[in-house]
Amino acid sequence: MSDTTDLPPGLTSQPAPSPTALSDTGQAAPGPADPGRPRQATAATLVALAQADRTDHFICRDNKVFAGTHLIIEVMEGTGLDCEARIQDAFRRAAALCGATLLHIHTHKFSPQGVSGVAVLGESHITVHTWPEIGYGAFDVFMCGDADPWKAVEVFKDTFDTEEVAVRELLRGAELLSGPGA
Repeated sequence: MSDTTDLPPGLTSQPAPSPTALSDTGQAAPGPADPGRPRQATAATLVALAQADRTDHFICRDNKVFAGTHLIIEVMEGTGLDCEARIQDAFRRAAALCGATLLHIHTHKFSPQGVSGVAVLGESHITVHTWPEIGYGAFDVFMCGDADPWKAVEVFKDTFDTEEVAVRELLRGAELLSGPGA
């Protein structure tokens, strides 16, 4: 059975590069047969992870298989970015709307201003660090499985009363099949 047997149409895999790194002692790094070294991801393995019955499964979309969608969200000209309760509420609403499983929220209020926080999800996380004196909040939303992190953007716009939001998307783990630089 080839590595591409269960891939979406048009998706192919590239062989993983051979390890050639040296350890700190100058000895050859452990090879793929070393039990202490993680297995190389094959296309079939990743597709099996995508089909697994778990909340953090890999995703098959647009002929790609990847671990999750990571959004870098920059809220600008926002209000309320110094309020822990408001940020925690945004985390809760975003997790629910995105279809994610909220496990824990931790925030910290700085003096004289600013908040950092994390919402740990069954599917990964949401984080923030704010500079309320300039209306800026730096959010990270990383979700695996069926959760849709793009829905968090509207929550942040609404919660922090702004339309000034910039978003960059990273497909985490997409390089597992194509290899670095492909």
